[in-house]
Amino acid sequence: MPNDHKEGTQGLPEFLVEAETLLAKTGECLSHLQLISNDTDAIDCMLSTLLKLANKADALGLEAVSEFSLHIHGLLNHAQHQMALNDHALMALKDCLTLLAWQLELIDAKTGQLSLDDSEQTSLIEAFAFQVGQSRFQPPVHAKPLTLVTFSERQA
Repeated sequence: MPNDHKEGTQGLPEFLVEAETLLAKTGECLSHLQLISNDTDAIDCMLSTLLKLANKADALGLEAVSEFSLHIHGLLNHAQHQMALNDHALMALKDCLTLLAWQLELIDAKTGQLSLDDSEQTSLIEAFAFQVGQSRFQPPVHAKPLTLVTFSERQA
């Protein structure tokens, strides 16, 4: 059904523009956290922004982006209640956000495909988990494992 696929990708260019704005917002929150560690307003802003990005990516079938955003969200949410975000934790968070930005850059705006190896996602999540006091990252019960599904596979 070529028409269904075309209709399904129509929202992708708008998503990519909005995702860029959302990532810029997470960058501002991170900069604020680097100045004032554990500022609850900055953390809450980042959490809501990551959740919004994850939900919008999920609606378009961009599971790699959605799940990665949810994993970052889960760890940050856990960290704010358990410990102070030190410089190492903030650097690990920054690395996760940088990869997320790269992933968004690599999405084909016409097809919605994102071809990548999820090993970097996994290693960055594990590094962030370690920095926030979870020696072994346990995804939230409702979360799926990090998997890569193309937009066209999701639409099928």
